[in-house]
Amino acid sequence: MQSAEEIHKIKQAQTEHAIHPLLAQRWSPRAFSEQLIDRQTIGSLFEAARWAPSGGNGQPWAFIIASRENPEEFERLLACISPFNAEWAKDAALLGIAVAQTTRDDGKPSPLAPFDLGLAMQNLSIQATSHGVYLHIMGGFSGDQARATYAIPETHTPCCAFVAGHFGNPENLSERVRERELAPRARKPLAGFVFGGEWGKTSSLLSK
Repeated sequence: MQSAEEIHKIKQAQTEHAIHPLLAQRWSPRAFSEQLIDRQTIGSLFEAARWAPSGGNGQPWAFIIASRENPEEFERLLACISPFNAEWAKDAALLGIAVAQTTRDDGKPSPLAPFDLGLAMQNLSIQATSHGVYLHIMGGFSGDQARATYAIPETHTPCCAFVAGHFGNPENLSERVRERELAPRARKPLAGFVFGGEWGKTSSLLSK
């Protein structure tokens, strides 16, 4: 069995250019321990989200969270997560649903609200990494069930679910999930998505 240190080394980003260590260390595990996250750290995570940039400083985000220290609330939120994800998310310390205000207070649509929410989630994710806490963001959840369960208004859209916690033991995962957990991370090369002059032409600014 591989140690946690060995797994984290495998997951370290292999970059073409230098990036901040927190960005290189951040990854999304599925093996979580039941160790609770202390309240001060939880506050820091959402404080980081609070200070994300947003269009017109609209801050169109909201978060519904539940800790495993309250089993009833934890199970209530877990029921909104798809069965495949719930299979391993049930072991995490904290569950959450991220919501974007897609209709402004004046009734006008806010098409960039999910983008702003994404920035807040990234802030939250990097802050978590700085505390030795891991975040896994999931599209596999039921927005309709979340809306019904928590009376989310029609002006707001549940965009994703997430789990947070301390790293656990991959041996506790099912075989199909464990294979993903232990595989190296991979990304498209910069040349495939940073363009200049015309679409599909790699920008010369990437030259070292």
